[in-house]
Amino acid sequence: MTQINSQPSTQQQTEFLRQLKNTFEKMPYDIDMLLFTERGAENIFAESTRQVVRAFRELTSRIHLREYSLDHDMAKKWQITYAPTLLIAPDRYAIRWIGAPMGEEARTFLETMMMVGTGLSNLSDQSRKVIAGIDSERHVKVFVSPTCPYCPQQAVNAVKAAVERPGVISVELIDIQCNPELAHQYSAHSVPQTYAEEVLIGQGAQSEEVFALSLSKLEPQTIFIPDSDAELVETDLLIVGGGPAGLTAGIYAVRSGLKTAIVERNALGGQVATTPVVENYPGFTQIGGKTLVDILTAHALEYVQIFQGEEVVDVTPGQPFGVTTTRRRFKANSILLATGANHKHLNVPGESRLAGKGVSYCSTCDGPLFKGRTVVMVGGGNSAVTEALYLQHMGAHVTLVHRRDSLRAQKFLVDQLASSGIPILWNTEISEIRGKDRVESIETTNTQTHEKASLPVDGVFLSIGYEPAVELAQKIGVTLTPDGYIQKDAGHRTSISGVYSAGDVEGGYKQIVTAAGQGAEAAMSIFEDVINPYWNRS
Repeated sequence: MTQINSQPSTQQQTEFLRQLKNTFEKMPYDIDMLLFTERGAENIFAESTRQVVRAFRELTSRIHLREYSLDHDMAKKWQITYAPTLLIAPDRYAIRWIGAPMGEEARTFLETMMMVGTGLSNLSDQSRKVIAGIDSERHVKVFVSPTCPYCPQQAVNAVKAAVERPGVISVELIDIQCNPELAHQYSAHSVPQTYAEEVLIGQGAQSEEVFALSLSKLEPQTIFIPDSDAELVETDLLIVGGGPAGLTAGIYAVRSGLKTAIVERNALGGQVATTPVVENYPGFTQIGGKTLVDILTAHALEYVQIFQGEEVVDVTPGQPFGVTTTRRRFKANSILLATGANHKHLNVPGESRLAGKGVSYCSTCDGPLFKGRTVVMVGGGNSAVTEALYLQHMGAHVTLVHRRDSLRAQKFLVDQLASSGIPILWNTEISEIRGKDRVESIETTNTQTHEKASLPVDGVFLSIGYEPAVELAQKIGVTLTPDGYIQKDAGHRTSISGVYSAGDVEGGYKQIVTAAGQGAEAAMSIFEDVINPYWNRS
């Protein structure tokens, strides 16, 4: 269970630091670090690394830092070629950070300190078995960005493996903002992106077990089936999905007296976590998407148990339902499907082949890599306009591509777009994305004249809507609407007794506040049905 506490009070901060200090002092191992920098060069990443390490050293004397230049003999000893590079406990583990542990990656740094100081990987039993079976060396590279909320999950997976099998598994965490050339060399234009033995084994964040399996097999895996002796958790309600709908439902369900758990396979918050700016949520004139997610998550964690990084792989009907995830088993009297929606694809030649190599669905995650480069943002709604503005703010040269002659976005955003000077290609669709190893150009088609044109670009960002994530609903046998969303009644009840839905998976308005409201409605409906089951009513 991952706990995020956003905007803590001074008292909470003091207590957290006290606990952290006590934890460090009880660790059996000191933490030695070697920082390699360029002699005489001012570097924001090197200075940021110094500041982060200095902040930890103020908490404990167990952390030791030595700094060397790239032309020092120590750099030759450790084969350091990039600056800044931070080696963490190099005499015990092969963990190096190429860049700086800033932004979202501060979480990765903290967890790394904990693992190195205790000598414990904290891998699940399932993952440990897979890692133990690896019989040859694995050199792992994880490309990350300080602005990517999904990156810490994958980076921590890699560090866990390195701590579990020192001498067998080595890890490089590579910041794409600090090392864009290295990212381009690997065509790592989307983060997180993971290589082992120079083979791509993961695009995006993976659950711990799926990462371990990918590392073992040296090819991307999509599912991990746990052993039958996995831990059993019994609940009144199991919520599948940790977006606004699922988190809100968890709060309301527990307050109603229902023992509740939330399972989320990816980062908490869903699409909101990667939204640069949210401007239409009540109570906030403007707030970062990730900040809003942290607030929602911190609130939910006061009530409900959250299992992050777990994917539901099987559901057995009955009372109770049997639910198997990639880590454990659940018995639940009711299930709420708050699985949200996934990004729509253009489905044009080159899109899937160049995904992560210039084709991106997350400007927050990947935008920093395109500073000074030419990109297009495809779409005409609120998200597309917001992300186009964000990309411009990050220093990219942006053009908006829209298939119609007017935008669907709110007037406020349209006005911002107009004042920004971002050009728009009206009545235009992308018919092909071209490039050998990375995006090099796009072919466009005018929807009115059918005229084709070629446009050189370095990146293609897509925000053209979403498709409901109904795979699990279909597996269970839930009836869908003609549009492919979950069919439900006014109480969010699906066609299967005891299975409910909420949020974007139901269709309707794709708004954060709407999803949260539906989550609250569903939770209250479930509570009412527990008291007086609708399937038993005359």
